[in-house]
Amino acid sequence: MTIKIKELPELERPYEKLELYGEKALSNAELLAIIIKTGTKEQTSVELAQKILNLNDTKTEGLNFLRNSSLEELMEIKGIGKVKAIQLKAVAEISIRMAKPINYKKIRIKTPDDMAKLLIEELRFEKKEIAKIVILNNKNEILKIKDIALGGADFANVTIKEILSEVLKMKAPRIILAHNHPSGDPTPSKGDILFTDRLYGAAELVEVELLDHLVIGNGKYVSIFSKLVSKTKE
Repeated sequence: MTIKIKELPELERPYEKLELYGEKALSNAELLAIIIKTGTKEQTSVELAQKILNLNDTKTEGLNFLRNSSLEELMEIKGIGKVKAIQLKAVAEISIRMAKPINYKKIRIKTPDDMAKLLIEELRFEKKEIAKIVILNNKNEILKIKDIALGGADFANVTIKEILSEVLKMKAPRIILAHNHPSGDPTPSKGDILFTDRLYGAAELVEVELLDHLVIGNGKYVSIFSKLVSKTKE
């Protein structure tokens, strides 16, 4: 006979455990059990949560796999209906938004680290390549961040005009380009470097300064400008 949550010792119940010891004392399965609230006749909410965790084939993403799990994938688990699947996706999206600053405008970028900290949590687990154009004023304060869908594995489908058009409309003097590598490895490809060189030259012609191009991986990044500078010193 399956033991129900209310039949477990009090200190093993997720709600009571969190209240007594705090959220950090709970396992991933226990945290998910609180979100999905109830189990089924055959399994407790903790056991059901463990089945959700088993969707993470790589075991390297922690709970971040939920960001890329579809409603349909979650609903394939017996006991996870549409409501529970939606609850899980909503929590995953909240975690993404919590990593973003409330208002990035007027944030001053002094180093590549400053820029990476704003974007790395948002981009590190994306399964598609996404490029962002960061538009800055003369004080290196962010005026706008514009998303550009690459639509492929590189910059083949992105034009220089597309990148610079918004900058010219705003009459902004500086930009930073950033994009992610879904593989998790931020090492710039030859195409990344060639595109950066082309963009730098085109921006210079219209009196816009390209400050850097960041390639973001899983928890780390590479500044193409820093990489190119270091190579010239070797």
